[in-house]
Amino acid sequence: MSDLNALNGTYVIDPAHSEIGFVARHAMVTKVRGSFKEFDGTATTGENLAGATIDLTINVASVDTRSADRDGHLKSADFFDVEKYPSITFKSTDIKADGSDLVVTGDLTIMETTKPVTVEFEYNGAAVDPFGNERIGFEGKTVVNRKDFGLTWNAALEAGGVLVSDKVTLTFDISAIKQN
Repeated sequence: MSDLNALNGTYVIDPAHSEIGFVARHAMVTKVRGSFKEFDGTATTGENLAGATIDLTINVASVDTRSADRDGHLKSADFFDVEKYPSITFKSTDIKADGSDLVVTGDLTIMETTKPVTVEFEYNGAAVDPFGNERIGFEGKTVVNRKDFGLTWNAALEAGGVLVSDKVTLTFDISAIKQN
């Protein structure tokens, strides 16, 4: 199946075969990559994407940057404040096919701040896995300014610049299973 408009039904993200991540510049010279290990989401659509919706919830405490100290700092009140704001959510407001791509606009909520974002997804196709599950795959990304969501902590560098970039790239590598 290569036609996005042919997708219909309800699909649930398979977290074991999906990744939701982020990339931020660190110390002005390198990039730090991380991901969230716990999330769930659904996509529902009618024929020709009629009434299509996507809902996603991320457990912020599941952040993983391969550094326990950095993960602890990200979970603290300096950044995500997971005790007070345990989830990041996304709820679509508009979904359109653009050739073999999917353009999804919606409301991203981080720490009770909601801003519209648009994510362009490449449709990777559909397949039936060995267990009889109909799967679809998408990859997408978007860039957000973390300060727009109240993530303002930073440290000045001696040589100029700051420790953490304002711009963060959010990445999505999604495998979803059609529900019967």
